[in-house]
Amino acid sequence: MTEHAPEETRESAMARTARTARTVRTTPLHSVHAAAGASFTDFGGWQMPLRYASDLAEHHAVRRSAGIFDLSHMGEVKVTGSGAAAALDHALVGRISKVALGRARYTMIVAEDGGVIDDLIVYHVGDQEYLVVPNAGNRERVAAELVARCAGFDCEVADISLTMALIAVQGPRAEEILRGVIDSGAGIPAALRPEEEGAPADDGDCGPDVLCGPTILRRLRYYAAVRAVAAGHSILLARTGYTGEDGFELFCGAEDAVDLWTVIVGHAAALPPGDDDAGGKPLPALTPCGLAARDSLRLEAGMPLYGHELTEETTPYDASLGAVVKLDKPEFVGRQALAARAAREGSEGTRQLVALAGEGRRAARAGCEVLDHEGRRVGVITSGLLSPTLGHPIALALLAPASPEEPQWAEGAALEVDVRGRAYPMRVVAAPFYRRAR
Repeated sequence: MTEHAPEETRESAMARTARTARTVRTTPLHSVHAAAGASFTDFGGWQMPLRYASDLAEHHAVRRSAGIFDLSHMGEVKVTGSGAAAALDHALVGRISKVALGRARYTMIVAEDGGVIDDLIVYHVGDQEYLVVPNAGNRERVAAELVARCAGFDCEVADISLTMALIAVQGPRAEEILRGVIDSGAGIPAALRPEEEGAPADDGDCGPDVLCGPTILRRLRYYAAVRAVAAGHSILLARTGYTGEDGFELFCGAEDAVDLWTVIVGHAAALPPGDDDAGGKPLPALTPCGLAARDSLRLEAGMPLYGHELTEETTPYDASLGAVVKLDKPEFVGRQALAARAAREGSEGTRQLVALAGEGRRAARAGCEVLDHEGRRVGVITSGLLSPTLGHPIALALLAPASPEEPQWAEGAALEVDVRGRAYPMRVVAAPFYRRAR
């Protein structure tokens, strides 16, 4: 991938979404980003770093080494009390009451008609305590919906977003980098992988039911979170992310964000450089990354972005995410509409999210029409770019059923995308486009 390729990534899906939101806030780390020379963009009501130097360099750093992201624009809504689990079962499409202490679940909140209000991650962080994380632009609405939907249950809902910061460290070297930062973490059984044979012994006595930093990092499961201490600060340490790489997300108090970021970056700076980047230069252990790289990384990983793959005009089934909907629950907001939509899966008028790959270097962007082999419109691109990792165009598209007899689009099916009046061939492929080595 050559350095002139930012022509293809400059107007990323996240950046396009960002243009519609008025800047009203900066994160606790804004001064750090400005000092590092970041370019900013408006996103979800926040001024966020779009890039520091090169979209492509930041993208490759995460794939080959590690990147650090400020995600403090994301929302955090706390739901506590003896009725918290039942309330969230009622409010959301997933069965949150089945999420073990120390684990997390991807889910959605939908309207009565089944349209997606937002996609969420819910963390079971304590006895009768859950942390709901919505997207930045939807935070106020999600918090208000949760207050309304949880009324009548024995629980309290509190939007704590403006008191929190969120830092993500993502990439193959994430665990190595954080070993010098995470002091200890709660040893919650459901959150931990079994110790592998031949693994290092637990590294010291950090207290009852507490594991020292290297051990908690090594053993923490994917989609798990525990309370921990990092550089002397109380945090929630989660093994989650939006890049397709292994990595961690650190929730901390807003007042601790600058110090925590500085410690992480300082520790990483003392580590030896890793593999060469695309230009043949050794990669630093850790690279600050903006929203443009986050967007290209998530698309390669086949992850949806609200406002593109997910909107209030789409249901989870339209986005090929029906598995998150638990229709075996007796009731939840939107259940009737979603049950009716599930029964119509593949019929005329329904849609499905499909992964497409092309050749050459011309990427299809959101809004481009998708055509079948006879030139008929069958759908629209929701996100697309020239993949920095794979070197060819990739896209997600909402498509009508392939045919009444075989509604699912088969891998390899040939389609065309109208890009500024010219048709470019693409084919149906399996998602995700990129899968990290285990």
